[in-house]
Amino acid sequence: MRKSPREIELMRAAGRITADALRLVKEIAKQDVTTDYLNSELEKYIISQGGVPVFKGYRGFPKSICTSINEEVVHGVPDQRKLRNGDILSVDVGVGYRKYIADAAITMPIGEISLEAKKLLDVCEKSLSLAIEITRANEKLSLISRTIQEYVEKNGFFVVRNYTGHGIGRCMHEDPQVPNFVSKSLLETDEILMPGVTIAIEPMICMGKCDTEVLSNKWTVVTKDRKLSAHFEHTIVVTEDGADILTQ
Repeated sequence: MRKSPREIELMRAAGRITADALRLVKEIAKQDVTTDYLNSELEKYIISQGGVPVFKGYRGFPKSICTSINEEVVHGVPDQRKLRNGDILSVDVGVGYRKYIADAAITMPIGEISLEAKKLLDVCEKSLSLAIEITRANEKLSLISRTIQEYVEKNGFFVVRNYTGHGIGRCMHEDPQVPNFVSKSLLETDEILMPGVTIAIEPMICMGKCDTEVLSNKWTVVTKDRKLSAHFEHTIVVTEDGADILTQ
C-alpha cells in the first residue's frame, strides 16, 4: 500500500528508534550476557523514546525483541541463555510510533567467530544492500528477490524459503510479500513497485540446506540441519530515485 508523505515521516520516526535500539544492542551484547537482559534493555529504550515494542504480544509473542542464535533463523525468544564466545546473534526489532511501524534486524558476532561464519554475515548483509540499491519505482518486485538469491548462491550459501520480507506500515505485515528467491508463483503474480510503497526487505540465509523447523516453544525457527543462519533487514520506502531507508 502506498503511503503519504506524512505517513512516511511517522515511519521514519519509528525507524530512527529501531536503528538506535540496534546500535544499543551492539554495545551491550557480549559473552555471558543473557538474551533476556538484551530484551529488557531494548524494551526500556524503545519506550523511553516514545515508541512501542510491537513484537510484544503480536500473535502471542512473549517478548519485545527476537534474539536468534547460531542455527536459529528467526523468532528466537529471549530467555536466560547466556551468549558465548563464537556465537552469532540475530536481533530483530519492531517499533511502533503514533500507530506506524518500522522493522529491522542485524546479525552480529559475539567475540571471535570462525571465518566461515564471518563470511555468512558479510554475504547476508551485502545481499540486503544490493537489493536496496536496485529498488526503485517502476521496477519489478521480483528484481529484489533475484538480486538476493543470485548473490547468496554465488557465494556458496542458501536462501531460507519458508519466510519472506513484507509490506509494512500501520500493520506489521502488509502486502506485498517480498521473497528472497524467485519462484514460479512470484513470477506469475509479480508486481511493479510504485512510489510510496513501504516494504521490509530481509534476507535470511544459511550455510546448509534451506529446510527449517519450529522448536517446541512454537516460535523459534531453526535450520533442520542445525547449520548457521544469518538475518539482516531494513524498512524502506520506494521512490522514483531509489530506496529511502527508514531504519538507519
